[in-house]
Order: sequence, then C-alpha cells, then structure tokens
Amino acid sequence: MKKLFICFTFFYFNLLLIKAQEFSGAINFKYATVYDTTLNVYYVKNQVVRLDQFARKKNIVEGSFIFNLKSNEVQCLNPKRKLWAPQKNTSPQIIKGECIVTKGHKTKIIADLKCTEYIVKNTVEDLVISYWIAHTNFNFFSSLINLWNRKDKQSVYFRTIKGLEIGCMPMLSEEKQISSGKSISKLEVTKISLVIPKEVSLKIPSDFSKFE
Repeated sequence: MKKLFICFTFFYFNLLLIKAQEFSGAINFKYATVYDTTLNVYYVKNQVVRLDQFARKKNIVEGSFIFNLKSNEVQCLNPKRKLWAPQKNTSPQIIKGECIVTKGHKTKIIADLKCTEYIVKNTVEDLVISYWIAHTNFNFFSSLINLWNRKDKQSVYFRTIKGLEIGCMPMLSEEKQISSGKSISKLEVTKISLVIPKEVSLKIPSDFSKFE
C-alpha cells in the first residue's frame, strides 16, 4: 500500500509540473507507417526544439532537426557526415475535398495525460485520422507544426482542427483509409521527461560543417 501511494504521489506531482508552466524536457514518440517505424525524441527548451530520429534496430541518431520558434528557422543535421543545412519552407500541401472535424466524447490516459478524441474525415481523399489530444502546456507544438510544414496527412489534417487552445498536442493519432479500414500511419507518445536539455544539445555541434 505504501509503494502504491508513493507511485501515485510521484505521478500526480509530475502531472502538476507538466501543467504548471510552459513545457521543457523531452518527449519520446514512435511513428509507424506500412513501410517503416521510426523512434523519435523532441528536446524542448526556451523556444528551441531539437528532434532526433533514431534507426529502428540501432540506438543511433540517423538525422536531426533544430527548430528555432523565435526566429522561424529550421536546420537539418546529418550526424554521420557531420553536416548541417538550413531547411527552406515550402508551400503547404493542397487538400482535395473538405476535412470534417468532429470532437469526440471519449477520453483516454496516454503518457500519464488525459486526452480528448478528435476525428478528421475527408471522403474525397478517402482518409480519416483520429487524434487523442492532451490539453496541457506543450506551447511549442502548434508553432513547430506550422514552421516545419510537413506534407504527411497527419500534420496537414491536424492544422485543420480549429479552436484548440495553445498547448494542445496529440499523444496518439492514427490515419486510416475509410473504404478499407486499413491503417496507414500511427504516431504515439511513449514517454515524457521533465529533465531540461542542456543548451549545447540545442545547437549545431562545433565540428559540423555547413552543406553548400
């Protein structure tokens, strides 16, 4: 009983810390498609986000991005070749048809956070994506999504959800084909850490060269 009380107290204390102030720390998540699964980590501090993408079978960083949300700059890093380059922002992907957004009534606990279901459906593109969204203090996320401007449907459809307050972030999302019910992609947060990353880890390493 004592151990159970200690575990509950630790969980509740961490939950209060996450909600109390703008998030700083690390968020581990995996992104799976029909072709591959990648393991990823966001490191967040003071309007700077670093994303590390790991090889599936090895604990090695294959590639990284550094997002400066204040200056609206994105830098790509290649650890193997020790190169970096600025990433240019491209035009957003055009959506065919209309995305219909529905807020569900279900809730689910994911990564120790209460999440609400949102469903985005587009019959013309034959896609439906369910998002389980935590309403906390992940203030960096909406800015990062807009700055990165990815073309995958999970990112594109998420930007069609209106009325979300600052700090919302999906802890779990799954893209499916409407006609077949087949899963196309799935993103899931697996761990949230409140350990604040070091400043040096959010900068381009000194031994990296700029790719020209």
